[in-house]
Amino acid sequence: MKSWTSEIDMSERCKSHCDSNSDFTGTSPAYKRALWTVVAINAAMFGVEMTASSLSGSMALQADALDFAADAATYGVSLWAIGKAVRTRSIVALAKGVSLAVMAVVVLGLSVLQTFALITPESTTISTVGLAALAANVISALILMKYRDGDANVRSVWLCTRNDAVGNVAVVLAGVAVAWTASAWPDLLVAIGMAALFLSSSVSILKQALSELRSSRSQPKVHAHAD
Repeated sequence: MKSWTSEIDMSERCKSHCDSNSDFTGTSPAYKRALWTVVAINAAMFGVEMTASSLSGSMALQADALDFAADAATYGVSLWAIGKAVRTRSIVALAKGVSLAVMAVVVLGLSVLQTFALITPESTTISTVGLAALAANVISALILMKYRDGDANVRSVWLCTRNDAVGNVAVVLAGVAVAWTASAWPDLLVAIGMAALFLSSSVSILKQALSELRSSRSQPKVHAHAD
């Protein structure tokens, strides 16, 4: 009877482990190659969108360019954190969560300032560059799709990629709306919406990272008590 119940317990633990990839820490070579690829994609698109933002006067493109820059940095830091202790990975994830919140505040502040000028941006550039950025992010999302679950470090990478894809759809729509209305408001509203998305992702990353950090601190105490 004891053996039978033990087998059931082992089966349930195995099922629980197989149903969730929350323990994935990104140590596989395939994941590292995927990260290097998306680092290159995001760095390139940051340069493209910052240039386009300056030429078109689009706040939505500027917000999206900052997101690309943040993502490139996030992926680079994530690569460095792979294989490190849980506490180190959690602290890195916390830093990324805070950086997303800061970026949200910066984009929101710039958008508020821009409302006083209300200079209508060049809609064709917004939509064209937005479509190129969307393609880049769809490729990145497909590359990272199977790695969307894991520890806070891995999870933050996926959330940043998802934010980019959602943001680019909004940027393209902003370009269409600016052309249709001949107004700067659609562009500004998209920038504000992206700031809200950054903040939401920041809260999600911070919650998971803090939970993992607390767990890493409690583990030594449990082991010491068991000894």
